[in-house]
Amino acid sequence: MVFKKLLGALGVGGPSVDTVLQPGPALPGGPLSGEVRLRGGGSDVTVDRISLLLVARVEREGQEEEDEGTVVLERFTVGGGFRLAEETDHTVPFSVTLPWETPITELHGQHLGPVLGIRTELEIAGARDKGDLDALAVGPLPAQEAILEAFGQLGYAFSSADLELGHIRGTGQQLPCYQEIEILPPAGHAQAVNEIEVTFIAAPGGLEVVIEADKRAGLFSEGHDTVHRFTASHHAAPQTDWNAQVDAWLKEVIAGREAHGAPSSYGDDHGDRHRSGPGAGAVVAGVAAGVAVGVVGGMVAAEVVDEIGDAFEGEEGEEGEEDEEEG
Repeated sequence: MVFKKLLGALGVGGPSVDTVLQPGPALPGGPLSGEVRLRGGGSDVTVDRISLLLVARVEREGQEEEDEGTVVLERFTVGGGFRLAEETDHTVPFSVTLPWETPITELHGQHLGPVLGIRTELEIAGARDKGDLDALAVGPLPAQEAILEAFGQLGYAFSSADLELGHIRGTGQQLPCYQEIEILPPAGHAQAVNEIEVTFIAAPGGLEVVIEADKRAGLFSEGHDTVHRFTASHHAAPQTDWNAQVDAWLKEVIAGREAHGAPSSYGDDHGDRHRSGPGAGAVVAGVAAGVAVGVVGGMVAAEVVDEIGDAFEGEEGEEGEEDEEEG
């Protein structure tokens, strides 16, 4: 989806910007390519800088309730220092590398729930404006996909996915937020566990897989959360029996034994919460090569696109504060 917009901060008759991303989902730690298409306005201007901002909608836990806001995950400078003549076209191709921790927005073509976008920002004569917003689709790395498919093969069902503002202690997390993928247990484990939450912390050397189980109360015990951290190699993904590996992880988590080197708990922004999102009610269903997430409730591609566009509306002031802090 491409939004074309006149740069309001540059006045009526200013240049317009249209950013086009390469089709298909990007990957965490992988390239994001495309081009920024500029159209000159009513007078010649010097474009000092063209920036792309990777922005995300995140949940923030307040004292009494949760709210949502927009955060900038990464900023890329892709051009600048040239003269844009009146009513002329100028194209700036780009290729940038996404952070390894970039959240996953889709699996096998189905939207998971997190909302990411690429905001294009032009700086001309000291004026800066967000001229274009494009939805960004991000698919899983091979190891992430294999682990999620293993959950499906073991009978677990996808519930929802969201982004939480905060850090997970004891991990190498770099971004200001982390993704939680909420999964419901099969009947055989439903008596012991209400819900499983999976977080991937990806890095060039591999994955940290943080699994939290919301354990049910027993006859002689209270319900509580247990958090365990495991690791997975990118290179070992094709050779690993992921069903057996994930099953072993889950047995350890459900039994409540501490994994070696596991963090004691999540960061301060994490609490006991049960949420629903755009993907709530989706189930993990088998397909020819593995498992895909099927979104129920009649959500179609056009509705997902509309949701992504609407999600960033009204955030201009807040995002601007984020940008000033970064500057």
